[in-house]
Amino acid sequence: MAQTNQQVFPLGPESKEPRSDEESGSQTSAEELKRKKRIKLAIYIAAFAVFQTIVILVFALIVMRVKTPKVRLGKDVTFHNVTTGNSTSPSFDINFTTQLRVKNANFGPYKYDSTVATFMYKGVTVGQVTIPKGKTGLRSTKKVVVTLNVNSKDLPSSANLASALESGLLMLNSHAKLSGKVELMFIMKKKKSVEMNCTMTINLSSKEIHSMICE
Repeated sequence: MAQTNQQVFPLGPESKEPRSDEESGSQTSAEELKRKKRIKLAIYIAAFAVFQTIVILVFALIVMRVKTPKVRLGKDVTFHNVTTGNSTSPSFDINFTTQLRVKNANFGPYKYDSTVATFMYKGVTVGQVTIPKGKTGLRSTKKVVVTLNVNSKDLPSSANLASALESGLLMLNSHAKLSGKVELMFIMKKKKSVEMNCTMTINLSSKEIHSMICE
């Protein structure tokens, strides 16, 4: 029986296979993740910068903005003595206690110097009272209680006081000017002056305030 010879060929070196699709996809995913992280970080930084800008603007426009305080006469008036003359000899002599209210809307105290409040009848001074120096706290109102006397001894005869006394209503104007400084954050001080201009009408028979108007 004839023997069949089989030829054996030696195996050659293995050829290098290209990188698989899985490895390529994994690298792409990692790069995409890094890119998304960088974008997210940039968004956070931009959002924080915008937030900081808003906070600074709000702080500058609201907190650091200096507003002019206000001073007004209060309607809480207590009359201690009301004396009036007649149509032949018109006169008045009135003692009363009232309040001056210093309103400060700033985020810092308002310190003001001593001043004088003047009460007038038809432009003629009929009484004055000293307002002592003081301080109004941040966003608050300080009530200054004062007692004074107003009288007609310096009024000229042309003041036509008789008609006012006959009506039972006496109208007085009051004026005061406060000068001081608003202090913000304990570092910034801004000078602020405020004026009071009020018109009060006294009901002589009931000894009460008929009306109070302040500008």
